[in-house]
Amino acid sequence: VAITFDDGPNLDITPQILDILEEKDVVASFFLIGKYITEDTKPVMERQVELGCEIANHSWNHNSMNAYTAEDNSDEIQKTNEIIEEMVGVTPKFFRPPFISTSATMYESIDLPFINGINCEDWTATVTTEQRIERILNNVKDGDIVLLHDFSGNKNTVVALPDMIDGLIADGYALVTVSKLFELKGVDPNVENKLWTNPSW
Repeated sequence: VAITFDDGPNLDITPQILDILEEKDVVASFFLIGKYITEDTKPVMERQVELGCEIANHSWNHNSMNAYTAEDNSDEIQKTNEIIEEMVGVTPKFFRPPFISTSATMYESIDLPFINGINCEDWTATVTTEQRIERILNNVKDGDIVLLHDFSGNKNTVVALPDMIDGLIADGYALVTVSKLFELKGVDPNVENKLWTNPSW
């Protein structure tokens, strides 16, 4: 199983997520929004890399891109990739479309595998910590990508994460990066017009 986080980096929630991952000795994949990558958040990204986590692309502005032109799409991806490379020397291998909105133009103009995931609606404040834990643990299957959020203020996911990790491990899952998940499943993620939630399907 690959745990993933969208919408960072920031200085309040992302470091708390990293504290938990380090304490539990597990890794995750972080889909970053380009406009939030600054000299202030650079140390957070450096720590992500040091802990063995994966950094991926979640666009520059986090707008729905399904009405964008090919040029706009390329710009969003390229700007985000470039600042990630500049800050931590990593080239993202995956893209998660904001709001999971896609279009034929996006698939044609974005040269990265598109990643979705199973979620617990953790972007909604009304979903409790307990509900977040239960929805993931009750629905996860071998090979799943889990979609969570480390946006600023998302405290319930911070509180839910330790029990979520413990529950997954107790159920026999190894927690790996998205890259490692595809590698272990022997699947090439570079498939046209494909939005991945699990390498097996």
